[in-house]
Amino acid sequence: MKKYLAEMFGTMVLVLMGCGVAVSLGCNNENPSTVIGTAMAFGLSVVAMAYTIGGISGCHINPAITLGVFLSGRMSGKDAAGYMVAQVIGAFIGSTLLYLLTMNAGLSGTGANDLQDAGVTVLGGLLAEIIFTCVFVLVVLGTTSTSNGATNKFAGLAIGLSLVLIHLACIRYTGTSVNPARSIAPAFFQGGAALQHLWIFIAGPFIGASCAAGVWKMIEK
Repeated sequence: MKKYLAEMFGTMVLVLMGCGVAVSLGCNNENPSTVIGTAMAFGLSVVAMAYTIGGISGCHINPAITLGVFLSGRMSGKDAAGYMVAQVIGAFIGSTLLYLLTMNAGLSGTGANDLQDAGVTVLGGLLAEIIFTCVFVLVVLGTTSTSNGATNKFAGLAIGLSLVLIHLACIRYTGTSVNPARSIAPAFFQGGAALQHLWIFIAGPFIGASCAAGVWKMIEK
């Protein structure tokens, strides 16, 4: 149960801090500084939680990572399901707190993902989420592998920095999810197109995570 509680708390922090910064800065592709700030917020949230709860649950705080770890044979199906449920609950807690803050501060939105403009098609958004989740989960699987020896002591830092990089590359297309829990809760509060396109931010990351697990099995020692 402590593992599940840790995942719930960690995901809550990720959503509250990452999406909170996106809302506070008014993240948009026309203002690079807001994109950089949002990317840093998500990455630093992961670094902070990795060194806070990593020793308890491994700090997945992302159903896509949990799926990748499960498919790699590092955890049971029961634990994987428990992690995912806890992550979604944590995301809803984080989004609820953010909603309460924004509605009383003259701000709107909870950082929901969506296709960023008319030029980004549904296929384009789906491909972006598949590709960047695959890269992200591959980094997680590699840096946390026991075959990497001493380097896995820096896994939290490497994973957080890779998430910064992925946000910088992907925000232009989908606002960057690579995490179904991070997308489900904000979309619930925002509704509209964010809820209509939510399936992209569930299917894409899960497909990407599955691809990452397959790639890792081919290249691991």
